[in-house]
Amino acid sequence: MRRIALWLAGTVVVLVLLFGYRTSTAGPGTPGRPAAVAQAPGVVLAPSTGTASGTAGTDIVVNGAVADTRWGPVQVQVQLRGGKIVEVTVLQQPSGNRRDVMINGYALPQLRAEVLSAQSANIDTVGGATVTSDGYVRSLQSALDAAHVTG
Repeated sequence: MRRIALWLAGTVVVLVLLFGYRTSTAGPGTPGRPAAVAQAPGVVLAPSTGTASGTAGTDIVVNGAVADTRWGPVQVQVQLRGGKIVEVTVLQQPSGNRRDVMINGYALPQLRAEVLSAQSANIDTVGGATVTSDGYVRSLQSALDAAHVTG
């Protein structure tokens, strides 16, 4: 009877430890995971004429709002020239573990390519990275809204 009680107590302890283990679903600022420093959403670079390449146009750079996802924050920055999206840069992305890094390695370039092609936030999510894709689209749309771009 004593062996059964010890075995049962050991099993309960192992289960409590197992279910108490925090993975990348732990929010920012939890022990072992510092809070990410967000860039302030909104216009970063005001419109100007001309560009570094010498072509005429109006450039504006806008940070999107931070989209908090269950895997971590996602934030993008959009560069517009003459009302067209010419670049999307990821400022924050989930990075709590190797799997996050692996998923972002293939998903974020695909999302960028889709945005540049669609010229809007109306893009498909990347399979296997739905949560990050949704955060990317939300942050992107907030940047486009701040820049007063419709599409």
